[in-house]
Amino acid sequence: MGTDEGRGGTGDAEGEARPASPRPHDEPRTGPPRANLGDVGAQPRKPVAIVAPPGEVQAGVAARTPAGTIVAPPGEPPPQPTPGVRLGAPSIARTPGGTVVAVPASDSGDSPFLLLGRAYVRTPGGTVVAAQPNVTMLAPAGLDLAVVAADLAHATHALPEPGAPLLPEDISEKDVAALQRFAKIRGFFARHGHLLWWAHSAYAMTFGAIVMTYASKGYENARWMVVLLGLGWVVLVLFFRLFGTGTGQKEKIRDTKAKVRFYVMTLVLKNLFQSMLFFLLPFYYKSASFDSPNRFFVYVLGVLAMLSTVDVVFDQFVMRWKAPASVVYFFILFSCLNLVLPALLPDTRTLTTLLAAAAVAAVVFFSMHVPVKNLVRPLYLLALLALVGASVAAAYYGRRAIPPVPMHVVDGAVGPSLLPDGRLTMHVSKLHESLIQEMHGLTDILIPGGHGENLIHIWRHEGVIVQQGPVSPGGEPPAGTVRLRSTLRAENLPAELSGAWSIDVVTEDDQLVGRVGFKVVR
Repeated sequence: MGTDEGRGGTGDAEGEARPASPRPHDEPRTGPPRANLGDVGAQPRKPVAIVAPPGEVQAGVAARTPAGTIVAPPGEPPPQPTPGVRLGAPSIARTPGGTVVAVPASDSGDSPFLLLGRAYVRTPGGTVVAAQPNVTMLAPAGLDLAVVAADLAHATHALPEPGAPLLPEDISEKDVAALQRFAKIRGFFARHGHLLWWAHSAYAMTFGAIVMTYASKGYENARWMVVLLGLGWVVLVLFFRLFGTGTGQKEKIRDTKAKVRFYVMTLVLKNLFQSMLFFLLPFYYKSASFDSPNRFFVYVLGVLAMLSTVDVVFDQFVMRWKAPASVVYFFILFSCLNLVLPALLPDTRTLTTLLAAAAVAAVVFFSMHVPVKNLVRPLYLLALLALVGASVAAAYYGRRAIPPVPMHVVDGAVGPSLLPDGRLTMHVSKLHESLIQEMHGLTDILIPGGHGENLIHIWRHEGVIVQQGPVSPGGEPPAGTVRLRSTLRAENLPAELSGAWSIDVVTEDDQLVGRVGFKVVR
């Protein structure tokens, strides 16, 4: 580097800057220009990621490799900088965290030095590390260290990766060009990586919509969920066995093979979770009544399905910690088994499948945290039985908040009279109280899991039970459904007829299957 115009020669006074003088044998260069560190005190310039031709790095000039390493010729003492004069080429080293720092050329390798108020020492291998807290400084650092470090902070666009190699002396121009292209690609991903994550989230949402469309075609496809459940359990257990949980994961994914295994397994788990959650949504949506407590179960499924498409949440929270990952999988497993068991065991009572799903989910959850070999110990066996008992009890007492999948009301109507074939003379949603002598209600129920459930009709007026009891089949329902009929007798009619009325279809265990509403006006 040359000096500013009007400043030439060498300074005799101690402490004055000695700008590097041009070498007489220098020829005009045809290669790419060198990257200068910039002027001290001036505004930082945009970094130039180029490489000086091999063997042509001179005193007073520093070049940067595509990896971001500042290279300076060894053995050349740094001149004392003066504001307004270009910096020379100090000795450069890299900390373990990847920070490029300047080191005194006279450092013997074991004496500490200050850099921006902190003590550092250079190891025999050339790495700069922080000095021990009790180290004693023999002398303050020279001015060049602070100035050069500040200038490097402006000149370096991004911190280089730890252990980035220097360019070999025999590197060809073709290889340099390839390294520069690679550096540009890495820079693009570093600047726009967050947009790529959102693009993947958009793909996940599209994939979820396709799964929901597939699920809506029929309940017979639910049997495939057993395969996904088993695969998800195996991958999830292996994932946390291999990579651990919490902050300790980073220590186990340092080498390339571990990183590949990590990203492949997280990708598989994300797709499994998304497939199961989006497959469940249509079935629970149809079985839920959105004016009853079981709607909240559908809300939780929907939130989890949406979050499974957001990679930032899934990667940084769910897959980072074993506890939330296992809780989410417990909920998914319970929901899937509650849906799938009626397909595997037709004509089974809804409450039986509900409790069985809770028990199996508890066992799987326990296996994710405790090795199977520990079950030979009485304490672990008692803990497993307690967990299964708690899970089954929670499912039983919370059954009213869980939709009775796969059953749901396909159609329902009320009317004041019946035709001889059992059909309603008219379907009404609002009628005058003068027309009510007695009311008839018809509901078509889809029961793909078989006829293992006894259903009843509960007539309500303004939420108060007016009449309830068993129902009888009526008419010719659509294929795959059963039509239930009940009649609200005149003797059960209240004195005040106007208001909101409803017919609740519930199981004998008080799980709401669906609701048909109508109004009576004066």
